[in-house]
Amino acid sequence: MTSVRMRLGQAVRALAPRVRELRFAGGLLVLLGTLLPWATRVFERGPYPDKSTLQFFTAPFALTGFRWHLFLIAIATLALAIWTLPGRNRMLSALGWSTIAIAGVNIAYLFSEGGLGGLAIGAPVTLLGGIAIVLAAHAASGEPVPVWDWRLPWWAEWLLLLVIFAGLLFLVASLLTAGGIGVTSPFSGAIFLSFLGAAGGLLGVLHGAGLLGWITAMSERHRVFSVLVLLFVALALPLTSAGTEYWMTVASNIGIYAATAIGLNIVVGLAGLLDLGYVAFLGIGSFVAANLSGAAAAKFGIDLPFPVVVVICAVVAGVFGAIVGSPTLRVRGDYLAIVTLAFGEIFVRSSQNNIAGLTGGPNAIPNIPAVEAFGTNFSSAVEIGGIKLPGGVLYYILIVLLVAGVMLVFANLKSSRLGRAWIAIREDEDAARAMGIRTGSAKILAFMIGAILAGIAGAFFAHKTATVSYESFRFLESITLLAAVILGGMGTIPGALLGASLLFVLPEKLREFADYRLLIFGLALIVIMRFRPQGLVPDRHRRAELAPEDEPPSLAATPPPEKVPT
Repeated sequence: MTSVRMRLGQAVRALAPRVRELRFAGGLLVLLGTLLPWATRVFERGPYPDKSTLQFFTAPFALTGFRWHLFLIAIATLALAIWTLPGRNRMLSALGWSTIAIAGVNIAYLFSEGGLGGLAIGAPVTLLGGIAIVLAAHAASGEPVPVWDWRLPWWAEWLLLLVIFAGLLFLVASLLTAGGIGVTSPFSGAIFLSFLGAAGGLLGVLHGAGLLGWITAMSERHRVFSVLVLLFVALALPLTSAGTEYWMTVASNIGIYAATAIGLNIVVGLAGLLDLGYVAFLGIGSFVAANLSGAAAAKFGIDLPFPVVVVICAVVAGVFGAIVGSPTLRVRGDYLAIVTLAFGEIFVRSSQNNIAGLTGGPNAIPNIPAVEAFGTNFSSAVEIGGIKLPGGVLYYILIVLLVAGVMLVFANLKSSRLGRAWIAIREDEDAARAMGIRTGSAKILAFMIGAILAGIAGAFFAHKTATVSYESFRFLESITLLAAVILGGMGTIPGALLGASLLFVLPEKLREFADYRLLIFGLALIVIMRFRPQGLVPDRHRRAELAPEDEPPSLAATPPPEKVPT
């Protein structure tokens, strides 16, 4: 592998004398491909999106969607080919990969619709331009990410953070609504994936320019203000284009699974305990809530207030977590994974057989009453200050507050003495025990606290979906939660949120690929583990642990980052 990388690096660096020409050629090819037609005809599902049948050199103002994004990428590439800026090659690399992603997605869709006969010249030309940009960027690589040391007055930084987070809200709303829901909009998957590629390119450019690190440092200086603004931004999502009943339901489900993934992050990300049956704790919380909330098919005719139900669900799930965590005193690694897998399967089979009449068996427990407060049903649409909000928005607000609370718990645990003990156990359990850490009780606490968070999320899940069935807690759901933690980044809050969002939004946006969901998950995991094993948003400890080894001298190791003078 090393020899192949060295030869590939030498071949790319052989293009170094032609880097300037490659930059210009790549930018011009992307610009030309943007203005050329991409599709040759109207397909059975209708015309391909974004005016893809535009004729040669159609006016740029007629471009829409991903063609407009590619037009901006071409202009940015040509500008970077002229002006030398800090981090230029990293920005060009992000633009090139974004172009390749957009062109590749649309080529795949066009080929699946009409074969080679449905593919016009615009898409291949754009793809070739993206490849040229990437080659030019890697041929002149070797520069560090610039580190900006700008300091503004506190009020100016607060105002800038407000603008940045407002832009983040707009980006999230645009990603959710790109292409519509999917079942009623033809080629919605192509629109969404193209938009996702453009958004990834934007973030890559910001990172390559050092601006992402500068924004992160600025938000760290005003951590409390940033958290409050992010909470406000999340609560403001119903006021955007994503403020429909459909997307409120999807966002609520994402919030529930994100809270559960953060709980799993304690077990897997901090303590390093592989749990393959974690979704069972979510199921325990859901079934307990269903039986205590006045559902007609429930075993007990009890209707307790929602806050009381949440507390009981947390306690019951925590007890089961401690019970499951007890075997960790004697097993570890693959054997622990087998134990947790067995617990998950036992829970599913018991639920399927309606153990003690508590789960409803194949009939599930339907008609769980919605949460009510001050005479308002959380499933109904509401009007606040003359603004009509869709049905389910109150559930969304409640779940946002849940996620915020779980994030607060995780952040405090991670920086506590117990959190440091978990990290020590994850790194080397024998060394941690030799240093005086009580590894047994620490591991049981990890399972118990993670189960408590999942039990709380289960109470919200039961009332939001109004039906609890054993089918919602199968082994596949545990794998999906584990994939969310690994893809996002183990041991980090943003990683769990990002991983859960991606793995639960993608199926909604790519309904035509429902049969390939597991294949997509598997490919994503393979790519992440190969090129970014620490996850999309890595923890600083794991970033240091999994940093790539120094490359051979022939590949010109990059110098350490230097601060850009202000």
